[in-house]
Amino acid sequence: MSNPPIGPDPTLRSDNLRMVGKLVVVAALMFGFGYALVPMYRAICSALGINVLSVAERQVPGNAPAERNTQVDTSRVITVEFDANVRGPWDFKPAKRSIDVHPGEMATVMYEFRNKQNRTMAAQAIPSYAPRQAMAHFNKIECFCFNEYTLKAGESKQWPVVFIVDPKLPKDVRTITLSYTFFEVGGKTPAEPEATVRAPVQEPRT
Repeated sequence: MSNPPIGPDPTLRSDNLRMVGKLVVVAALMFGFGYALVPMYRAICSALGINVLSVAERQVPGNAPAERNTQVDTSRVITVEFDANVRGPWDFKPAKRSIDVHPGEMATVMYEFRNKQNRTMAAQAIPSYAPRQAMAHFNKIECFCFNEYTLKAGESKQWPVVFIVDPKLPKDVRTITLSYTFFEVGGKTPAEPEATVRAPVQEPRT
């Protein structure tokens, strides 16, 4: 009686190779199907007139949607006028007479001061608004008003007003006038405010 051959069965090895080949083909087909699924999906939707792509997919390539501050009402423009009145020997004026802003947008305007006296003086400013209903919607983040400041003889300063117009401002208000009255006072004065955005310092006018 003869002994069985030692080593793997050629028939079994052939079956295994065929099974591995089939698995490779199936895996390749599944990968190809998954890769082609999105283009096929878009082509079918386009052919049927169905638009179910996301907003991000509908953007123009290379132009990502810009983030937008929803607190700023870009549909409205408010003109803010700046007025300055003095009681005493001062030069006092805004660096700009008016600016246009959107409600909810932060803005900065510098005010310029100069003591024309030959002595040190302390003064302060008090604001007023027109129209009157705008006062509740004019939010000052930084302001020199109500505080007392000292200027030496011939000294010049620039101080900021940083503000936001509330988007709840009545629709019929298109212009706001911010007026300051600057006058001499006595007493101890606090440190001057720091500007968020400083304008170039100008030389005193002669």
